Amino acid sequence: MSDPPNVYARWAALYDSVADLPVLRSWRARAADALDLSAGDTVVEMGCGTGANVPVLRRRVGAGGRVVGVDLTREMLAQARAHDDRTGDGVHYLLGDATRPPVDSADAVLATFVAGVFADPAAAVDAWCDCVAPGDRVALLNFQRSRNPLATPVNVAFEGFVRLSAPGTRLSRQSHADAFERRVTAARDRLAERTVDRRYETFAGGYLGLVSGRVE
Repeated sequence: MSDPPNVYARWAALYDSVADLPVLRSWRARAADALDLSAGDTVVEMGCGTGANVPVLRRRVGAGGRVVGVDLTREMLAQARAHDDRTGDGVHYLLGDATRPPVDSADAVLATFVAGVFADPAAAVDAWCDCVAPGDRVALLNFQRSRNPLATPVNVAFEGFVRLSAPGTRLSRQSHADAFERRVTAARDRLAERTVDRRYETFAGGYLGLVSGRVE
């Protein structure tokens, strides 16, 4: 990853409180739906943070399935393990770099709000696609600037949001938001190259984009 883990370590508790907001639950459900999960599947979330997606993924795979969360920050995983609904049978957390995932295989891979922080997002997507067999799905959920003309004032605020949430973009000489979106686009483009049966949807006023595909 391009971002120092200690940045996220400092924010682990705050990140956890924000990630658990009720308004985000429908976003998580839509991301999980994009994976076409079945009972008994193994799903891996790359850059799982504090495990906020785990409950919805766990419901999709059932008691016989597995949810594996990979994150580079110990403090994030510690927050995840502090929640009863994010732990238990079938839930596993691995300390590791999502760009070099410490997993051999899975039936699906989810990455939410992380593609924009990697120095080489295309390589990360390649690694994720390599984790699943042909026919299995990979999904990316990311923030983006809205294309709605009425959203211009909010898009200005998006610059500040990226400065706080994706510190790896701070080295860019251009807009932080531009650097962030270039990385997200690179991840999406690589997913398009590696998959078929692709789906793309936006929601939250156009500020969220969900892309998924079935690996060839």
